[in-house]
Amino acid sequence: MKNGSVNKYVLSILLLAVILVCGCGSEAVKDENNKAYEVVDDQGTVVRFEHKPERILTSAMGMDGIVLGMLPEEKLVAVSALSDDPVSSNIVEKAQKIKRKIKNPSAEEVLSLKPDVVFIYNWGKAEMVDNLRELGIKVVVVNGPKSIEDVKNNIILIAKCLHEEAKGARMIARMDEKLSELKDKVEQISPEQRKKVVLISLMTSYGGKGCTFDDICRYAGVINGLSAAGLHNGQPLTKEMLVSINPDVLIMPVYNDHQTFDIDKYNQEFLEDPALQTLTAVKEKHLFYPREGYIYNSSQDIVFGVQEVARAAYGEVFAQPENCHISVVEIN
Repeated sequence: MKNGSVNKYVLSILLLAVILVCGCGSEAVKDENNKAYEVVDDQGTVVRFEHKPERILTSAMGMDGIVLGMLPEEKLVAVSALSDDPVSSNIVEKAQKIKRKIKNPSAEEVLSLKPDVVFIYNWGKAEMVDNLRELGIKVVVVNGPKSIEDVKNNIILIAKCLHEEAKGARMIARMDEKLSELKDKVEQISPEQRKKVVLISLMTSYGGKGCTFDDICRYAGVINGLSAAGLHNGQPLTKEMLVSINPDVLIMPVYNDHQTFDIDKYNQEFLEDPALQTLTAVKEKHLFYPREGYIYNSSQDIVFGVQEVARAAYGEVFAQPENCHISVVEIN
């Protein structure tokens, strides 16, 4: 065999080997994506997946944010009705790309969306979980978060269900990077300079010990007035308690439900209440109107809620842009 023929023969063999290797590699990826796996949810239920979910639904905006931080918009069959509200959400642009918006859907409405998996917080109605499972829908129950650590655990669980563990780990790493950055700034504030804040919420029993806002305050280097006064989440804040707490800063509500609720009127009536005129925050007009998409956040973007509360207390040294969102969608 001549040298030219030998060279052509060798090249042909090498080309065939490359094709076979590449083909096997594609099959391996395909097989990995289609391989069945099991996940145990936060109520101990084993949920079996025959393949990675392609049609995903959650019961809350916080979990919408987690999923949209890992996967493109087309993977969600619907999002919370508040996800495209610029006052309440920091994932507006992504939510606007998803046609279907839901609010307290029935089991029949969920079934009509044909989801591969539904994520539901454990503070929802237990009968909904049972009804959906009876209809043959895979349901993963997720603990309603009470701390930033709980949010991280939810990310780990959701990432396992989506078979995107690497993305979940990277998302948490980015959260930790942000928290470390904020910690360095907060540590420069002396104990004597620490501000006492109170969240005035339309959810009148929210904000005390045992909720994400209380944990946000801890990371932000502020004193949560409700928690310091011994008030637990779920206990309503009375005017008498608020006067006794006498906060340095009031974080006011801005929620308007797509401009259907007159929040300005609500705030004006609250601040003009004669019983509250002795409050330091009212007298000195230390009133903060936050980006609620950060403050009431139970996704990975809760870290921006930490910065928002720090900004309320300590000013523009903690300034940040609107609509900050941690995304690892680009990771393969």
